[in-house]
Amino acid sequence: MSKLYSYKPKKVLFIATRQIGDVLVTTPLISRARELWPDAEFHFLGYRGKLDMLKGNPDIAEIIETSDRPRLPEYLALFNRLFQRYDLAIVTQPSDRAYLYGLLAAFRRVGVLGGHPQGQTGIDNTDHKAERQNAWKKAICIHTINVDYFKQHVIVEKLRLLEVFYKNAQDLFSKQIVVTPPKEESLTPVIASQLLSPYVVVHPGPLTAYKRWPLSYWQILITWLVSQGWQVVLSASSAKQDLQLNQEMLSLLDESTRQKVIDTAGKLSIPQAASLMSGALLYVGVDTSITHLAAACNTKTIALFGPTPPTNFGPWPNGFIGTEPYVLRARTQTNGYVTILQGPGECVPCRKAGCDDHPNSLSECLDLLEPAQVITAIEQALSKA
Repeated sequence: MSKLYSYKPKKVLFIATRQIGDVLVTTPLISRARELWPDAEFHFLGYRGKLDMLKGNPDIAEIIETSDRPRLPEYLALFNRLFQRYDLAIVTQPSDRAYLYGLLAAFRRVGVLGGHPQGQTGIDNTDHKAERQNAWKKAICIHTINVDYFKQHVIVEKLRLLEVFYKNAQDLFSKQIVVTPPKEESLTPVIASQLLSPYVVVHPGPLTAYKRWPLSYWQILITWLVSQGWQVVLSASSAKQDLQLNQEMLSLLDESTRQKVIDTAGKLSIPQAASLMSGALLYVGVDTSITHLAAACNTKTIALFGPTPPTNFGPWPNGFIGTEPYVLRARTQTNGYVTILQGPGECVPCRKAGCDDHPNSLSECLDLLEPAQVITAIEQALSKA
């Protein structure tokens, strides 16, 4: 396919049918697309309840929500709303459904292609299976980008969808790359009245258990944070397992420490969480979307990584120029105001679902990432201007 340097679509649809973190990491792509096409109208299609990361985004004119499992009436309504309304669809997820939406909506498409979840090939013919599954997606696109689960950062992956519209693809990465957080909203009066400065935000709950750090380690860390004279704010979603995790953590703290901890679990919207992050002295969290939000808010961020490669999904340090902010394996690595910590082991990162490769598995690398390593990282982060 020839390069489309002079192509100027009037209406563009971005498609991200996954979780809130997957939506947030599309914002650098949206910003670059705006630079390319300053007069185009941008819309965004994603799952209902997963699009709050885009609230107040100045480049998005319309947000289109759909169920993750639409029934026939919703499909028909979506068909009528989307059918050939766009000049270009940018498919940022490799799912079949995302591509079908792109095919329905636009005359032209670019998209991300998936592969083996561990980024390997040649095992049980998995690479050939992926090629077969991707064949029709390539056929309907003017340009595609393959996911590399170890060597290519997810933000770089999204930006490369615009390669075909550049004379020199490296121009995509020759200036600062910034993740745009949602527009901040005021905290609820109850939480705002309890908040003291300086405070540290702690987010212990990932979407899946294999990304968890041991509760006893959080107890040690929170006790140390309070001993430094800082208030601790616990962050979590309204999911049952997150609420329970925070309650279990609070039960481990002694009374004097617990009095200096605020539990905001389930009480904040994503824009309110952005406001909380922006005012924090520091953020400490596991590999989850809220950790990416903290980094997007330019808050000093300590991210605890286990099986996931930081080269693929480390929180992007805003303002970084280039394609590789992190190396694959390092006990401690810092880029800008973001520090990523990993546990020991030659298997780190495996990109499996924990040691037993299922959502409820333990991850030994996180069990071996001791609180002392996190405390040292905090001290070093705060010692820098």
